[in-house]
Amino acid sequence: MQLSLWLTLAGAGVLISFTPGAGAINTMNNSLTSGFRRSIWGILGQQAALIVHIIVVALGVGVLVAGSPILFNVIRYAGAAYLVYLGIRLIVQKPAPSRDMAAPRAREPAWSMFRRGLWVNLLNPKALVFFLAFMPQFIRPEQPLLPQYVVMTVTVVLIDVVVMWLFFAVAARSFQRFTNTARGQLILNRTFGMLFVGVALLLALVH
Repeated sequence: MQLSLWLTLAGAGVLISFTPGAGAINTMNNSLTSGFRRSIWGILGQQAALIVHIIVVALGVGVLVAGSPILFNVIRYAGAAYLVYLGIRLIVQKPAPSRDMAAPRAREPAWSMFRRGLWVNLLNPKALVFFLAFMPQFIRPEQPLLPQYVVMTVTVVLIDVVVMWLFFAVAARSFQRFTNTARGQLILNRTFGMLFVGVALLLALVH
């Protein structure tokens, strides 16, 4: 891949990653509830889903999904339902007892965070359709395809990891003081819960 084309790809990847969505909300929530360092597990789950999307598009299955309204809608509504489930679970979650800044936090298992991140991104058919439109712009069919897909995948994944972890996860730390009181936890849980539900509505209603 030519340097100029790669730089264009990197620039597009940065813009895409900075676009707020369910992945960003999930990352910020993980950073608040499990800590900045451990939020990486949810981010890795999101990247696994992103890699699956790229592989599906590269294999041409994305054309089938994009061309089948029924299949597309089934995945779309399943994704919306999962986000609503996550949102409601946060909204009704009871706050933990107030604690001081030095007290150890309850830790969600890494696999649980990874799995949730995976499903948050995987159940988003619009990401699949997006890559279907996005990827061909950076592929040169007269050149070997596998190296081009590898470069694209590595570039997009690394950019997304950096943006999610060093921007959204860090940004969530500014709300850290809220997690030390029951009232603050309740406000944050309801806020992020409503954000999940809002993204779900957009996913289900916006075509």
